[in-house]
Amino acid sequence: MSDILKKLTKEMQKVQDPKRFTHTLGVEYTAAALAMRYGEDVERAQIAGLLHDCAKCMENDKLLSACEKYHLPATDVEKRNPYLLHARVGSYLAKKEYKIEDPEILSAILYHTTGRPGMTLLEQIIFTADYIEPGRKQAPNLTQIRHLAFTDLDAAVTKILEDTLEYLKSGDGEMDPMTEETYNYYKKNESIK
Repeated sequence: MSDILKKLTKEMQKVQDPKRFTHTLGVEYTAAALAMRYGEDVERAQIAGLLHDCAKCMENDKLLSACEKYHLPATDVEKRNPYLLHARVGSYLAKKEYKIEDPEILSAILYHTTGRPGMTLLEQIIFTADYIEPGRKQAPNLTQIRHLAFTDLDAAVTKILEDTLEYLKSGDGEMDPMTEETYNYYKKNESIK
């Protein structure tokens, strides 16, 4: 394990509760496996996996104040549901606190919950790894999505987005419009294949 990975692992263990840290290690592991499968740089995937939830354990008011303090944009949906800001604040912290300069790693952290139309390979890997890591048990169609993740990453991303939208529509949670926009993009591209 490289020095940067050792350092970041120790840092995440300090700022995350044990359950979140276990999830983080699962995402790092899964991101590395997907990176090997698809030819992405493994260490970059591991770094993004380790840092994807670096702001997840912050309280809602701290996430909102971090956005104000650091002049980070927040949508109306995010302001009403501040927990959604952990990806935006996390991307900022990855750069400022953990000294990550790679724009693709920062972007993978930023979009790991909603995705975005036209994601890079690394962004898709982190988005997918967060959903399928070994500790996840509750998501519908998890077995199918885990299989797809290693056979057709675009199809896995589309299915994750579809299931996420279905879940959000059936509950009381508010949906980030980016999730639907991303789903529509991947669904359209899937029909073109």
